[in-house]
Amino acid sequence: MKGVFVTGSNTGVGKTTVAVEIVRHISKTRPVKVRKPVETNCELSEKNYIPKDAISLAAACQKQEDLNKVCPYCFEIEASAELASANSGEKLMLEDLVMACKHDIDESFVLIEGAGGLYSPIAEAALNVDLAVELQLPLLIVIRDELGAVSQALLTLEAAKNNNLAVACVVLNSVKSNNLSNKEALAAYTETPIISFSQSGLEAFCSEVEKLV
Repeated sequence: MKGVFVTGSNTGVGKTTVAVEIVRHISKTRPVKVRKPVETNCELSEKNYIPKDAISLAAACQKQEDLNKVCPYCFEIEASAELASANSGEKLMLEDLVMACKHDIDESFVLIEGAGGLYSPIAEAALNVDLAVELQLPLLIVIRDELGAVSQALLTLEAAKNNNLAVACVVLNSVKSNNLSNKEALAAYTETPIISFSQSGLEAFCSEVEKLV
């Protein structure tokens, strides 16, 4: 299995936005499949759940797959995947997510997006980091480029190290322009590659990420 596991310091840091651009870029030269094995806060429309992040990821691929393969576990409640599944009466286990991520991958490059940060609950008695350990893919860690980004990045890197996970790079997601110099500050504390992401520099960003993953 070859690919990358996209995680972040928290929910709402822009994992999907970053992942979509990576998928679009890599899909130009090789087969890419995406997996968002579980998604919460899904709208219910005509008895079907609408996993917005998974839909965006799937749409970025050159070859479209059934959405049930991309995101087989969808829940309406806005909560951790563990709580959302328990609230629905469905017992979601780590093994279920592992199987979903590996299903029908073949020789494709696979981008897997977690749900929340590394230590966010994702299944019954399991965290995102447990899924990452099972998959053994290099991590791409998305951090929102804001005040506190250095601490958030270092804590996530420490979590990865404590679980013997390889990290491809840290992505500083520049949602709003600032003068914080987080990239330079973070580089003083880690040798992990740090890449800035913004909508104005997508081509350079994607090329740099592709070399690392």
